[in-house]
Amino acid sequence: MFTIGDFATMGRVSVRMLRHYDSIGLLQPARVDDHTGYRYYEADQLRRLNRLVALKDLGFTLSEVTRIIDADVDTAELRGMLTLRQSQVAAQIEADSNRLRRIEARLRMIEREGTMSTSSVTVKSVDALRILSVGDVAESTDSADVAPVIQQLFGRLFAALGPAGAEPAGPIIATYAPTADGKLSVKAACTVADGVVVDGLDTSILPVQEQVASYVHHGVMADIGEAYQTLATWIDDNGYVTDGTAREVYLVSHPEPEEKWQTELQMPVAASV
Repeated sequence: MFTIGDFATMGRVSVRMLRHYDSIGLLQPARVDDHTGYRYYEADQLRRLNRLVALKDLGFTLSEVTRIIDADVDTAELRGMLTLRQSQVAAQIEADSNRLRRIEARLRMIEREGTMSTSSVTVKSVDALRILSVGDVAESTDSADVAPVIQQLFGRLFAALGPAGAEPAGPIIATYAPTADGKLSVKAACTVADGVVVDGLDTSILPVQEQVASYVHHGVMADIGEAYQTLATWIDDNGYVTDGTAREVYLVSHPEPEEKWQTELQMPVAASV
């Protein structure tokens, strides 16, 4: 048998935590000395401790932990439960990390309010492009809703292009168009030569745009909002209006590090009446 201190060391938990588990009946010592009150544990109890700690660390409440352990769930079923919860925790961590990046990006925009230079904005025309694309609808124009949609769309696009051996004939493009019900129609696309068709991808023509305001964003996509605000400032300052649609043309992207990406934003503009 092991003293509570030795058992805590082997189980990588604190003595205080073992005492708490004992007090609530979750993990009681194998023996308690009648005269000294010292707690003693057996090596076999590490099996219960490992399950207890794993379940607790994955977000199960102590009452849930008690029910699971006392039900004597077999190893295979327990592994399945832990794997599922592990995936849920990982997804939550990713969501929190994305939220933190959005907050940091918003703070940077706030810090630069009134100092954003619009001197790099240009006006140009854009030729018609033959594209292969896949589309979906984001619930809103909020980056938290848009980012997951465009990411999965590009995953689908490249997953279809690879097996077909289709090579883009120009840059990769994302297009955005507001819908009547306040959502956002999103497409991931690549320009292709005439005659190239790929199963699972839509074939269409992006029409000529006679006049777009263009701005090249350098760096990570988390900061793309600053580029849109630069365009918005220029459009308003120069007496233009836009229809709310936009293209992102990825001039430099994966496999380069995201810090080196270059993304051209294009928004159609017309003189304000």
